[in-house]
Amino acid sequence: MNTSTNLFDILTPLLERNNILTTAAEIQGMFCGMLGGGMPLESQDWLEPLSDFIHQSEAFSKEVEEAFKSLFDVTCQQLVESDFALVLCLPEDSSPINERGQALLNWVHGFMLGFGLHQDDLTGCSADVKEGLEDFAEIARMDDEMDENEESEQALFEVMEYVRVTAMLCFNELGKSPEQQQSEPKTVH
Repeated sequence: MNTSTNLFDILTPLLERNNILTTAAEIQGMFCGMLGGGMPLESQDWLEPLSDFIHQSEAFSKEVEEAFKSLFDVTCQQLVESDFALVLCLPEDSSPINERGQALLNWVHGFMLGFGLHQDDLTGCSADVKEGLEDFAEIARMDDEMDENEESEQALFEVMEYVRVTAMLCFNELGKSPEQQQSEPKTVH
């Protein structure tokens, strides 16, 4: 379990077997949104919101929980790599274009949800992050069928790459590595 594409193929049947009505793409999108919105990398606070939003607040089976943990760990590792290593958890390139496009929309929906759980003040964000989030809102509303042709393939690739880079931008600007967490002053209530 080392690539997000691999994880998509592993998680999809697992989610179906466990009657979880979401996609691996949406789950990774939520993880990236939470982390990009400021949730600390070492945090395990993702399980409850995930359960609330995708499983009617019910506990996940041990198998599902372990698969989610693997996806979370892979995603964290990719986000902290210095070479823009994030791989979106989407169907393989050989899958039908509309299946890949729908998975990308699910990923963006998940990102927006996760981001909103951890970031509600955009006043300190760069113009690039604000623009990226506005673009994500537009992307999330897309629902047109795409033709199976080279032009559509190129357009989907460009949107996927934009989503990937924007997610990393949000993480690089607002995300918190363990070192950043330690350097922040502790608030006493």
